[in-house]
Amino acid sequence: MDSRPYEEIRYTPRPGHADYPAEVRYGGYQDYRGGGRFSGRITAAYVAAGAIAKKLLKTVGVEVLAHTVQIGKVKLCKEVSYEEIRRETYRNPVRCVDPETAERMLEEIRAAVRDGDSVGGIVEGIALGVPAGWGFPIFDSIDADLAKMVFNIPGVKGVEFGSGFKAASMRGSENNDQYTIKDGKIVTETNNSGGVLGGLSNGMPIKMRVAFKPTASIPRGQKTVDLRKLREIELRLRGRYDPCIVPRAVPVVEACMALVLADHAIRMGAIPQVLG
Repeated sequence: MDSRPYEEIRYTPRPGHADYPAEVRYGGYQDYRGGGRFSGRITAAYVAAGAIAKKLLKTVGVEVLAHTVQIGKVKLCKEVSYEEIRRETYRNPVRCVDPETAERMLEEIRAAVRDGDSVGGIVEGIALGVPAGWGFPIFDSIDADLAKMVFNIPGVKGVEFGSGFKAASMRGSENNDQYTIKDGKIVTETNNSGGVLGGLSNGMPIKMRVAFKPTASIPRGQKTVDLRKLREIELRLRGRYDPCIVPRAVPVVEACMALVLADHAIRMGAIPQVLG
């Protein structure tokens, strides 16, 4: 990799990046060439490990899916089936199940590029087949572990499960998932809990949505400071930048969910610690 463009901005922290706090934390010994451990490049390892985790989960009937549900102001508003997510997600560049919404998402990205800007979005992750009772209360709750893992994806700024923040405006009678029996199994009529209650899986699909901020690297001029001269300057980044990281994040969210769930499966004894 040609790191010369990064030499030019070594002492001028990029707005939206971790350059400045990393400089303070590590005193100049951090890798400034693209962000090092703070860069999205680290997620390649997540995806590699997640591929193994998905194979382990398959042995106990657990499947993990992910797809794009929002880019910028464009949202996927229609209900989609799990089969559609499996079949359609990777048939377009933005990883959205609905072709019409995908095209509007693409135009949202194109518009940002024309403005020298970027956009963020939301990825939904779904785990199917997780039995009731996985997880631990307090420090090792299954939703807390999932949230902690996805917050290790650079660019993540929010996580919600089930009805999420919408639950704050609902009444208990609306948000509570009432129990019923279907095909001899205890299930809930709705899934506002996102498959987690009290830090434990409740047997319903685990559904989480992960919010990504707009890509920090943009070509338009932005204010920053020269750390050596302690004066304000304008920074204009050169090179190629991704105007939206959301499509790339879909397999990463999927991998991160798989890693956490495989860990819980091993801790619960569903997957043996050593496979013979």
